[in-house]
Amino acid sequence: MKLYEFAPTRSIRARWTLQELGVEFEAISVNLLAGEQKRPEFLALNPAAKVPVLVDGNCVLNESVAITVYLADKYPDKRLLPQDLEGRAQAMRWLLFTVTELEQPLWRIAKHTAIYPEEKRLPADVALARDDFMPMAAVVDRHMVDREFVIGDGVTIVDFVLAHTLDWAHLVGLLDGLPRLEGYMMRMYDRPHAPMRIKDAFASIRR
Repeated sequence: MKLYEFAPTRSIRARWTLQELGVEFEAISVNLLAGEQKRPEFLALNPAAKVPVLVDGNCVLNESVAITVYLADKYPDKRLLPQDLEGRAQAMRWLLFTVTELEQPLWRIAKHTAIYPEEKRLPADVALARDDFMPMAAVVDRHMVDREFVIGDGVTIVDFVLAHTLDWAHLVGLLDGLPRLEGYMMRMYDRPHAPMRIKDAFASIRR
């Protein structure tokens, strides 16, 4: 099994799942800063030129959440996804909520503060994205009252995806005033098989 990744990206979610599963895999770094994602051999794996990509035999899979679901399904004995219909539906609910309602504002902020050329950055869009994020974060905050995990009584891939997304929010100052979510995120990253946090991942590529 191979994981094509770049440390400070959503590759973290796939790596986290693999590490929690205890699965052996080959980590292949794709340096986005050097443009390695545009090389023909990588584009053959993912024409979208993005990481992560998981290669498991003949299965080639991109999109971080899809990879986590695939891995959880491949190793059902590890119980990283509920097997019952309602539990699985709740898992899908929170995975989709995370990537649509929480991740998208964070991605807009990243684009308009770091990714786009300066002449294309729109400060007003950053403010709007922050406004979009906060009420959705409040939804999760209310959900986590008296909960250790997002669903059920054990850790699932939903926790890995959400914790990573909350770490992203923490990085841009959007968890201020949300101590319950910050505490939850820290507990997840305190797990023995958790990956590097985003800040540390950025530091690792600058060494």
